[in-house]
Amino acid sequence: MVRFAALVYICVTVSGLGASAAEPQGVRSDQEILIQLERDWDAALRRHDVAFIEDLLADEFVATYHNGIRADRATEIALAADRSQPIESSRLDEFIVQSHRDAAVVMFSLHLTGTSQGQPLEMTLRYTDVWVFRDGRWQCVASHSTRLQPRPA
Repeated sequence: MVRFAALVYICVTVSGLGASAAEPQGVRSDQEILIQLERDWDAALRRHDVAFIEDLLADEFVATYHNGIRADRATEIALAADRSQPIESSRLDEFIVQSHRDAAVVMFSLHLTGTSQGQPLEMTLRYTDVWVFRDGRWQCVASHSTRLQPRPA
């Protein structure tokens, strides 16, 4: 009898472990996925991960930078490969995500510290990125940034 009870206990425990291991760890929302993609994009720029950025940007990608210059996918990828303007730190916050079926708009602030032409650089940009969901993944089709003026001390 004791042996039978031990066997039942082992079977129940093992089957319970199998069931919990098979359960998903939690499904992420589109909002969580898009925010993570924005963070991953920022990290990829800092480490010059061109392959990641090529995969992230749609063929028709267009960026409008804070200085008004417009650029295509090839230019954005070339900027990702450029190591002449190192970024020491960056932080993304103030996310707003608006999801519309297979499209989404992600707005956020990006705080940068680094050097430009040998001079220290510190700036905050507001971004609006437009994403589309195709072929089972999100791709960015447009990005617009606006540089915020520093607040007076």
